[in-house]
Amino acid sequence: MTLSPAPLVDQFQRRISYLRLSVTDRCDLRCTYCMPERMTFLPRKDVLSLEELHDLALGFIERGITKIRLTGGEPLVRRDMMELVRALGRKVGDGLDELTLTTNGTQLSEFADGLYEAGVRRINVSLDTLDRARFQQLSRRDSLPQVLEGLAAAKAAGLKVKLNTVALKGLNEDEIPDLIAWAHGQGFEATLIEVMPLGEVEEDRFDHYLPLMAVRDELEQRWTLTPSDHRSGGPARYFDVAETGGRLGLITPLTNNFCEGCNRIRVTATGQLYACLGGVEQVDLRAALRSDDPHTALTEGLDLAMRIKPARHSFAIDARGQAPALPRHMSMTGG
Repeated sequence: MTLSPAPLVDQFQRRISYLRLSVTDRCDLRCTYCMPERMTFLPRKDVLSLEELHDLALGFIERGITKIRLTGGEPLVRRDMMELVRALGRKVGDGLDELTLTTNGTQLSEFADGLYEAGVRRINVSLDTLDRARFQQLSRRDSLPQVLEGLAAAKAAGLKVKLNTVALKGLNEDEIPDLIAWAHGQGFEATLIEVMPLGEVEEDRFDHYLPLMAVRDELEQRWTLTPSDHRSGGPARYFDVAETGGRLGLITPLTNNFCEGCNRIRVTATGQLYACLGGVEQVDLRAALRSDDPHTALTEGLDLAMRIKPARHSFAIDARGQAPALPRHMSMTGG
C-alpha cells in the first residue's frame, strides 16, 4: 500500500495550506513604498520556467496545499502566464480548493475573461488612490485609467474583487474612507494594509507609516464597524460596515502581529522558499527541481522548511532612518 505524503505542519503545529507563488519579480509600476525607480530585476535565466513553476505547484498540492495565490511583481506581465493559470486551474476541485492571484490591475482588461475561464474566481487588486495625479505620484506611472478599466473588466467577467490599499500617512490617508465607499459601491471588498519595511526605497517609510488602529478609530467616527467571523485564509481581520453594506479587512503586521495562526509560505520566482515574509529562513527549491531526483529533493526541502519556519516575524518601523527589516523588496519575495 502506498502511503500518502505527509501534510505540511511546522514545528509550532501550524498546518500550512496556503502557497503564495511568485512568477516574476518584474512590474510595470514603480510604487514608491515598494521599490526604487531604477529597480534592478532578476536575469531571466534565474527565474523558474513555467514548467518548473507547474511542477513545483503540483509538489505542494501533493503535500496538502489547498490554496495557491500567484503573485509577482506583477504576475500578468509575464509572457505565457495564462498557460500556467490554465494548467493549475485544472487542479481546482482535484486537490486544490482555490487558485487566485494578486495584481495591480493594469493588465486585467486583457486577461479577466481568461482568468475566470481558467477557474479563478477571486482576485486581489492593489489600488492606493482613485486620484489620477496621486496615482502617478505613488506609482511613478500614469496608469489609473487602465486599472479602472481592468477592474470593470474583472467585474464583468464575474471575478470577485478585493481591493488592497496600503495606508500611507500624508499621502492617501485623507482618501481612505472614499476608497472604501467606492469599493463597496462597486461590490468589491476593501482591505487596508500597513506599509512593510522590505527593501531600500528612496523615501523614509517612517514618514508614511500609518497604524491601522488609528485609521479604524477614525472610520468608527463615521461608520458602524462590526467584527466579522469571515476568514479568507490570509492575515486580514474583517469588519462589516453597516452604512456601506460591505466588508473591510485590516492587515496589521506592525501594530497587531498576526503570526499565531499563520498557514502560509512564499516561493519566489527563482524558487527560493521563504518560510516567513519577515524572516531570512529559506530553502532553495530551484536546486531541488533541477537535481537528479527532484521528487526526493523537493520532499526534503519542504520538510526542512517546516522545521525552520519561525514563530513570528519581527517587523518594526519605530524610528526615522531605520534600515528595512530585510534587504529584499516585496516584488522579489512575492507580494
